Amino acid sequence: MNRQKGLRLVHLGSTAWFMLCAAYIMILALRQAGVNWWVVFSISGHGALIVFLMVSLYLFAIFRGISDSQKERVEHPITSTSYYMVFYVIVPFLGGLASCLGMIGVNTISRFLFGIAMGTLGTTFLVWVILDPVAGLLEMLLPESRMHRSYRLAQTKVQREERQRARQRLLAEVLVKEELERQHWREVLKPKAERLAGLLTSNNIDLKKAEREAVDIGVNAWQIGGLSCMQELRNMAMVLCRQNESNEDTIDYIRVWWDGIGNWRNPSLQKITV
Repeated sequence: MNRQKGLRLVHLGSTAWFMLCAAYIMILALRQAGVNWWVVFSISGHGALIVFLMVSLYLFAIFRGISDSQKERVEHPITSTSYYMVFYVIVPFLGGLASCLGMIGVNTISRFLFGIAMGTLGTTFLVWVILDPVAGLLEMLLPESRMHRSYRLAQTKVQREERQRARQRLLAEVLVKEELERQHWREVLKPKAERLAGLLTSNNIDLKKAEREAVDIGVNAWQIGGLSCMQELRNMAMVLCRQNESNEDTIDYIRVWWDGIGNWRNPSLQKITV
């Protein structure tokens, strides 16, 4: 854990050094082109946020790769080692140090700093952009790496299919459980459904009394199984009503009678109130 944290800190410092060298070269180039200092600072100020965001995204990707150890050692026998990771993160410092040694004897400070900055950028670009991807590609071409990759992908596919089958089994169990529950409701609620059908189809009945009785039935259904149970009871009652050819145009008062019981809402009333 301490090693991983140390790599992160070193990589943060090396990246900051890399960006500092890049900024120095850009400012020096602008000054040599005759750009005034106030223009240089203005450009730097506007570009600082973009540079910061790009560096943040880059560091996130690198830190995640270092901390999670996503590289398989069998597939990447070189780039996954601790020695390579240390070399990778200190490359900007190595480039700057090599440039310092190479610029010994230069008397002009500006040329000395420019040489260090160019050496840092050149070394970092060479390792991070060219050598590292090429090394990773060559590792993947090794027979052992290819075999392990194929095995790993096959295992991943098997695990994914197993998870899919587990989800399907769980869904099937839920559906079976719901169907058994509905069958139980149909047996328990059959007398209540017949009574609701009678309230809907009877011509000589007090509507207020019928509403009170229907509300009692709805509350009981809500207590038994919630909204799903109420919907099942309502559907059973409407089916019984339609079984009688003389009651094909029965008005569905149940939607209105049960409005406000638990989560039951009358769709027509909802449209009116919206």
